[in-house]
Amino acid sequence: MRATRAVHDIGSRGDLDVLLRRFYEAAFADPLIGPYFTEIAGTDLGTHLPRITDFWERALFRGAEYRRDAFGPHAALHSARPLTAAHFGRWVQLWHATVDGLHQGPLAERAKAQGERIAVAMLRRLGGRDASTDAPAGVGGSGGFVPLAALRLRSAA
Repeated sequence: MRATRAVHDIGSRGDLDVLLRRFYEAAFADPLIGPYFTEIAGTDLGTHLPRITDFWERALFRGAEYRRDAFGPHAALHSARPLTAAHFGRWVQLWHATVDGLHQGPLAERAKAQGERIAVAMLRRLGGRDASTDAPAGVGGSGGFVPLAALRLRSAA
């Protein structure tokens, strides 16, 4: 018999830290989007995590000061190697799976919805107003923004 663990809503910066660390570990390891973090951007999680935690703390709790340009780094990545709906779709899939694996409640739902809005807005800014949010055929199915139910991030503690 498998032990169940209590699932609670996102409630603090500490929750965000755990959530984002788990998410970026999965994203860095992902064969589709991982190279953007590891090879192209050379992202140092120790440096990135406090900044992105500020971003999400502001988005969910209206708390932290976040005055950075979130679009600029993505535009630089896109210039180095174009980002597509499939890339943003995978980001959203991993984000949904990670949030669902750790949290349940109104703020968790807001985090998932906000992630989708950000992904669509970034894709449109990078690809123009008419950029499609559909993944190409054979890449994650139709429409790039459906969570992958098969991901096992939910059971990782």
